[in-house]
Amino acid sequence: MNAAGKIGRPLRPDSPIPPIETGNLVARLAVRDAEIDAAQALRYRVFYEEMHARPSDGARAARRDSDAFDAACDHLLVIDRARKDLPCGVVGTYRLMRRSAAERHGAFYSAAEYDISPLVAQPGEIMELGRSCVDAEYRNRPTMNLLWNAIAAYVAHYDVPVMFGCASVPGADPEALNLPLSYLRHYHLAPEPLRPRALSERYVAMGSIPRDDIDVRAALAALPPLIKGYLRLGGFVGDGAVVDHQFNTTDVSIVVKTDLVTDKYIRHYERSARKGGSD
Repeated sequence: MNAAGKIGRPLRPDSPIPPIETGNLVARLAVRDAEIDAAQALRYRVFYEEMHARPSDGARAARRDSDAFDAACDHLLVIDRARKDLPCGVVGTYRLMRRSAAERHGAFYSAAEYDISPLVAQPGEIMELGRSCVDAEYRNRPTMNLLWNAIAAYVAHYDVPVMFGCASVPGADPEALNLPLSYLRHYHLAPEPLRPRALSERYVAMGSIPRDDIDVRAALAALPPLIKGYLRLGGFVGDGAVVDHQFNTTDVSIVVKTDLVTDKYIRHYERSARKGGSD
C-alpha cells in the first residue's frame, strides 16, 4: 500500500478546476487513487531511474516515489489519452498543497529544508508546489503550457496570491554551482517579507561571485528549465541553498507572486473565448 491509500476509491468528484485539453493531452486534478499511484510511478521513473536518485528499499520494491504528504495534497496530472501503455496515461504531474491542507497534515514539505515562517505569516491563501516531473517524451511547450494553465486555474479558483516550493539544480557540489547560485542570489533574492531562509543546520551560501563578475547568459544556461520558468514569472529565491544527497541535487527555495500567472491565464482564455473555442 502506498501513501495514496486504497486504489480505485474516488477522491474528489467535485474537482474545482475543469479539465484543460489540447489534442490527446488533458490536464486535470487526480480524481482516483489509481491516478495518484500513476503519478508516483512517473515520479519514480524520472527521479530514480532517469536522474539516479537513491531510492529507499521500499521505494525500489514498489517502484514508486511516495511520501506522507501525498495523501494531503492535490495532484495535478497531464494525461495522454492515447498512451494505454502507461499507468492511467499519466505523463506529467505537480503536487499542490494549500495552507489548509498543510495545517491538517502538520507542515509544508519545504519546512524540512527552509524556515518558511515569512510565507506562513502572509494573509490569505498560500500554496506549495512540489514533485514536478514530466515524462522525457513530453518535455515540450504544449505539455508545460497545459500544466501552467491548470496551475493558473487552480490559483484563480482558490485566490492564491503567493506560491512557493523547493526547486532543484542538478548536482550536490555547491562549488561547482557557484555561477548559477551567485546569479540567483544577486538578481532574484526575495524581498524580506517573502524570504524563506535555509535551516541553519542545512544552510549553504548561494555562491561567492560578485555581481559585477557574473556572466548572466552563462548563469542562465546553467539553470534547469523549471527554475528559469519561475524566474520568467517574476519568481524570487530564498536565502541559502540546501544539498539533497539522496537526489544528487542542490535545492533553492522559490517564491512566486501569482498575479503574472493568473493574468496570463485570463488573457489566454479571453482570446480563446473571442475565437469561440479552446487553443
